[in-house]
Amino acid sequence: MDLEGKHVVIIGGSSGMGLATAAGAAAAGAKVTIASSGQSRLDAALAALPGGCSGVVVDVRSEASVAEALAQIGELDHLVYTAGDSVVPRPLGEVPLDEARRLFDVRFWGAVTAVRHDAPRIRAGGSVVLTSGTVAVRPSAGAALMAGGAAAIEGLTRGLAVELAPVRVNAVRPGAVHTPMWDAAPEPRRSALLGALAERTITKTVGEPDQIAAAHLYLMDNRFVTGTVLTVDGGAVLL
Repeated sequence: MDLEGKHVVIIGGSSGMGLATAAGAAAAGAKVTIASSGQSRLDAALAALPGGCSGVVVDVRSEASVAEALAQIGELDHLVYTAGDSVVPRPLGEVPLDEARRLFDVRFWGAVTAVRHDAPRIRAGGSVVLTSGTVAVRPSAGAALMAGGAAAIEGLTRGLAVELAPVRVNAVRPGAVHTPMWDAAPEPRRSALLGALAERTITKTVGEPDQIAAAHLYLMDNRFVTGTVLTVDGGAVLL
């Protein structure tokens, strides 16, 4: 894959899947800009990336912040949106409506805001890649809101593929992935949880960030793919 001379912007690029995508894009020759919600996280991510990568702090819950950051970034070729807060599954009846609405602010409305302001800046041949999740098609108890948010991203992807053409719009639907979000769980509980998730896949593994990054890079590269949701989950949705 050759991204030489291309500008790749990754919102949520300071950790996990987004950081792995930034590293992969930079290795393929792209100019990479990552966006994160905090300066310290941004600085740590940039220290881990090759020289020449840049970053900007943005609050995706604020349209003014998104508009300012994206104006600063300027023209681009590929936008990848991986931003998302960790969410603890809870029955719908236990979640206050204000909190339920906030669950969509980063993962769904943040993506809407980013695309709204970035689409006019995407150069010919460019693309957008959003992030949903297997919960959209195989929810568990307590995950109704997460399922709704992920499914909304997938519907948004298809709609934007039609609306923004010839800019291509796709989504990656990851399964369980071993990202820093899991670090909050103490050992040995973390290993037990990841082991249980691995048993729910055909491959008997959980994903790694670089495997999701490979999907992002593929969707940037293949100009015959748009309106597609690419599942990367070890076959979990088949079990």
